[in-house]
Parts: sequence; C-alpha cells; structure tokens
Amino acid sequence: MSTHIAHTLLSRAHSPDTASQLFTERVKQKPLHLRPTSPSPSDNRDRRRHHRLRKKEYFLRKQKPRPLSAREKRVSGIHQLPVHECKYAVFKGLHTLWVSYMQEILDLKTRDPADALISPLSHGSKLASADFHGSEVQVVRSRCHGRVGLRGIVVRDTKFTFVVVTEGDEVKTIPKEQTIFRFTVPLPSSSVSEKNDPAEKKEFVFELHGSQFLNRPVDRANKKFKWRNVDYL
Repeated sequence: MSTHIAHTLLSRAHSPDTASQLFTERVKQKPLHLRPTSPSPSDNRDRRRHHRLRKKEYFLRKQKPRPLSAREKRVSGIHQLPVHECKYAVFKGLHTLWVSYMQEILDLKTRDPADALISPLSHGSKLASADFHGSEVQVVRSRCHGRVGLRGIVVRDTKFTFVVVTEGDEVKTIPKEQTIFRFTVPLPSSSVSEKNDPAEKKEFVFELHGSQFLNRPVDRANKKFKWRNVDYL
C-alpha cells in the first residue's frame, strides 16, 4: 500500500508518532469545503426572471386599484337606476331609515321631544353635512315653474342634482341650482297623545337652498362649513 505524500513529507520533519498524529488531524480528518460550480447563463436568466416576477407580483399586490374614469362609469352604467326597481313603495323603507338617522343627528332621541330645540348654531353644521339619500323633498321654489310642487324620495344625491322617485313611480332629476327644497323630520312618537291621535304628531320643517348645496355627500361629510351672508336672501 502506497504512503500518502503528505505523510512522507511530515516524516522528514517530525518523529513517526508526531507525523502520524499531524497527518490524521491536519490532513486526513480536515473538512473539505467545496466551492459550488458557477451557474450557467441560462440559470442566471432564470434567476433574474424569477426575481423580476416576484417584484412585479409584490407591486401589483400593494398597488391600489385605479378608479374608474367618467367615461368608464357611463359605459358600465354603474349609476343607472333599473326602471323596474324605481318604485315609491320600494324606497319607502329607505325613507324610514333616513328619518331615524336625522332624529339621531338632531338629538331628538336622547331628550324629551317636547323640549327639542333646533338652532343654526347647535345643529346647522350637522344638517349641512348630512346625507340626504332617502329623504322626501318637495320643490317649493324654482326658476322652472313646472318643477314647483314636485315631491319624491331622493334615490341619488349628486353634486348638481337630486334624483327622486315620486309617488307615481316616476324618476325625476331636479337641479339644485336656483331651487329651494323642503323636507320634514317628525318627532319620535313617544307621548301617549301622539300614539292615540296620529294627527297631533309634530314635525320639524326645513328648507334647503340648492344653490348653497352644490357638493357631493362624500365631500360634505369632511367639509367644514362657515357662516356667511347669502345675497339673495
């Protein structure tokens, strides 16, 4: 059996026992660290492609969806109301919910209705920022005399118009500009007299000047209103 070249060289410089010990510890039992072979060009391309796809996937996952443009909204008909669903009886339940919503805004449920007092300083900003989807409005003044007296439940509140459904199941679009609307908020029926005689039920009557209401509900919710004089009043 041939002797390892390293053992032969160690035997020249050390004693036989020391040479055997050094050869066993430093050469024979020494861990061998292998260097991985260099990747091929195809492997580099696959690695770069995989990294690029993962980066694109992360970007698309974190990216917010792009909002629809006005043209895309018109084409998709996202704001169109189905004709067969525009019934006054269908939206009567929405009006009931809106009345309860307005009673909470005006603090009518947390105190005695007999002592209810609504003033511009205490509730003006709340009324100006309220949502009117479901309210029943009536046109009391308009530059178009044909719209005066028109009454219906608001099913769509845009920046410049109110879309209402009348009792005759007709959909009407009423411009806000140069138009005054009237709406009522009944008091919660808590007293015995009101339950026995519905004719004695009281309600608050408000008038809404459309020319000062040219904004969307989402914009009104975050807007701070300031008191200012109106020239035509």
